Amino acid sequence: MRPVIVTKVERPERALVEHLGRHSVATLHEAMGRDGLMLPYMRPIYRGARAFGTAVTVLCQPGDNLMIHASVEVCQPGDVLVVTTTSPSTDGMFGELLATSLQARGVAGLVIEAGVRDVAELEKMGFPVWSRAISARGTVKATPGCVNVPIVCAGICVRPGDVIVADMDGVVCVPQERALDVAAQADVRVEKEEATRARLAAGELGIDLYGLRDKLRELGVTWI
Repeated sequence: MRPVIVTKVERPERALVEHLGRHSVATLHEAMGRDGLMLPYMRPIYRGARAFGTAVTVLCQPGDNLMIHASVEVCQPGDVLVVTTTSPSTDGMFGELLATSLQARGVAGLVIEAGVRDVAELEKMGFPVWSRAISARGTVKATPGCVNVPIVCAGICVRPGDVIVADMDGVVCVPQERALDVAAQADVRVEKEEATRARLAAGELGIDLYGLRDKLRELGVTWI
């Protein structure tokens, strides 16, 4: 792919992004038909981390964070930076200084399929990050890549302007063209779960609530 920085990104309405951001990763994943969830090695670097926003994508060479620096200029308030590399990497490609620059731009967080460092400082700053690894190993700034092109991050295709939601359970990407429908489906799911929660709290068993007794019998399970 030819090195390129795309400066113009079509972003969904902020109210829609915030609507999706009120839901959990698990709820959105289920609302999408169990789709959009990044591989489970993408973990928050500190407990309680949560972020949502529109994706600005970055494709880097492993061990080289040049394009992360280049991407800061095109970020807008409420974006989430999503970074991957052309081949697997765990090098510490992001740290406190880059986070300071992104915070100054109003960026909501970082999702990076590589390593990060300065974890204590990032937590103190309250800058949420989901990464493949934590590593103090440094990087260079030598090789061109791309900003705001479609990428594959942790098994999921992410395009500029897609909606990213991340919490303690992982990271989900909602394609921009599906955002409105997924938000509506997530609302329905939450309402249904609230009713289910009330019935379980009242003592009803899940095996009865979900009609699983007959299914168990069909599968040959007997009670003795």
